[in-house]
Amino acid sequence: MLDTRREIRRLIGRLEFNSQRSLIKVFGCLIVAVLIVFLPNYSGLTQAAQWTFFILVFAAGLWVTEAIPAFATALVVIALEIAILGRPDGVFATSEKDWEMFVQPWSSPLIWLFFGGFILAAAASKTRLDRWLVRNVLSRFGTNPTFVLFGLMLMTFTFSMFMSNTATTVMMLAVITPVVANLDKDDPIIKAIMLGIPFAANLGGMGTIIGSPPNAIAAGALADIYPINFAEWMVVGVPPAIFLGVIAWIYLLKRYPSKTGKIDLSELLDDSYQSAILPLWKKILVMVVFTVTIGLWLTTPLHGISTSVISFIPITAFASVRVIGVDDIRKLPWDVLLLLTGGLSLGVAVSKTGLAEWMVGEFQFSTGMIIAVAFMFSYFATIISNFMSNTAATNILVPIGIAAAVGFEPQVIIPIALGASAAMCMPISTPPNALAYASGKIAMKDFISGGLIIGILAPLISVLWCIFVFNNWL
Repeated sequence: MLDTRREIRRLIGRLEFNSQRSLIKVFGCLIVAVLIVFLPNYSGLTQAAQWTFFILVFAAGLWVTEAIPAFATALVVIALEIAILGRPDGVFATSEKDWEMFVQPWSSPLIWLFFGGFILAAAASKTRLDRWLVRNVLSRFGTNPTFVLFGLMLMTFTFSMFMSNTATTVMMLAVITPVVANLDKDDPIIKAIMLGIPFAANLGGMGTIIGSPPNAIAAGALADIYPINFAEWMVVGVPPAIFLGVIAWIYLLKRYPSKTGKIDLSELLDDSYQSAILPLWKKILVMVVFTVTIGLWLTTPLHGISTSVISFIPITAFASVRVIGVDDIRKLPWDVLLLLTGGLSLGVAVSKTGLAEWMVGEFQFSTGMIIAVAFMFSYFATIISNFMSNTAATNILVPIGIAAAVGFEPQVIIPIALGASAAMCMPISTPPNALAYASGKIAMKDFISGGLIIGILAPLISVLWCIFVFNNWL
């Protein structure tokens, strides 16, 4: 009992220390924001825009230092906007309902699009169709290590376009772990596999609007300027992602050549662990709805139905037949939706209060500098996303990028999102990296060289491709 009490006191002491450290970070961010925003005399900055600038800087500090969880910072942003900007006869609002503009992003079509993606992923996971597809498709790539690695990365890449890259990585690691266990522990191909999965998961998320939160933030910021549908995003996101995926595959093969000419995949054919969780007809329904939804998303230009409206197909279908139940809904990543909402709400404040216009006047970039501006923002997004949430990094940079690239917003904003997804130099850079690192099969240093190659190439390829696409196709 004495030891237990000591352990409890030790744990409580650690919690108190962490709480104190968090409070110190919060107050530090608050002081820095006050000094940056209110100490200098900014000419032409209205009171409402100045307070929005304060909220932006304060939120950036909280996101960078991780003083509080990222979704909590998003809630703080909305709360400050309502309290400071939404108060009637205050610095911005003129009526009692003006504050509603800061919470309207929660019902944004983009949130429903992402929610639909979560529902699809949850249904595929619950019916184990995702694992069934991986096992059956991967077994067709043969046993040569070169093609096994290619098949693993291709499947991970594809699933990450429509599912959370974290969930995809968990699934792929679970499927491949028995196979890796049968390999010689000194075979370099193990590292290639364990790195290839998170690299492909991160890159696959670049391909669609629902592939990663940074994409959704960028699309939401562009909604009133240059609306981009599901298929159009794939035009700008998939080619750079495929190019980088091939580069990553070649790098891993050269860096970690296999000692064996054959990988035993017999473990993949063992489906004894799979139980009949749902009736067969429900599994077939999931496959049909999944196919119809993705097909409609990809053909939006032909039928004109909004991608967000299409998202209600899986939401209503799976809820109606109880493929997705109450417990499944509770397990969805609501923190991601809250984080997205906070970023969209911050964008509303930056636009409506005139802060964006003021930033435009301060930047004064010429048309010829747009490429340089796009490179600067995209590389900065990649760098800081290695040390903080790429969603938070995108939330910070997108409003500034919108102000800096008037008339060329897509060419700058989309590379910010793509650059943020390409940050993978360390285990902490992305959840897929952390999951692979936790396996114990790879060391921290193993991420650096591959992460640097992707981090250097991603902004370069993304900017050039986006400029080409928007000048010639879209």
